[in-house]
Amino acid sequence: MFKLYFFQKRMAYLLVFVTLLHVVTLAMLFISTMEKSWWVWDEMENSDLWYNCRYDNMSATWLCASSKETEWLHPVQVLMVLSLVFSSVSFLVFLGQLFTMSKGGLFYFTGLCQVFAGLTALSAVLIYTLHNKEILQDNREVTSGHFGYCFVLAWVCVPLLFCSGVIYAHLRKKE
Repeated sequence: MFKLYFFQKRMAYLLVFVTLLHVVTLAMLFISTMEKSWWVWDEMENSDLWYNCRYDNMSATWLCASSKETEWLHPVQVLMVLSLVFSSVSFLVFLGQLFTMSKGGLFYFTGLCQVFAGLTALSAVLIYTLHNKEILQDNREVTSGHFGYCFVLAWVCVPLLFCSGVIYAHLRKKE
């Protein structure tokens, strides 16, 4: 009796943990895709997947212009949005399965979607890492800048997405 109670309690904690991990990873993916700091030259200028921005001291605002379409930027944009979509679908499917799946069922589809989200995010950050010079197309030397926090956040999402995908694939629905 005690073993069964302990096991059910542990599964409840695992369920809460994996749900929180998914929500946190989804938020990190959203921030890394939409926020403006994939490449930073100084605290006054940065570039992201969508805009190149410069801080104007006179008006105390960011002045942004659309990024130039390059053969490498577009795939990074598409892959990051796909990663966000896969992770969102995965979360919605998980919630649906949580309430409709029979006892003992596994969350395979949810895990598969998370793994696909991890693969697309990994592809996007690898392309950006290897081709940032072509993506930025800036007159300044790329070496005078550095990767921003959104780029780092995207890299952090990759192992978290893979881990949550594996956890979902092994997670069984209990009563």
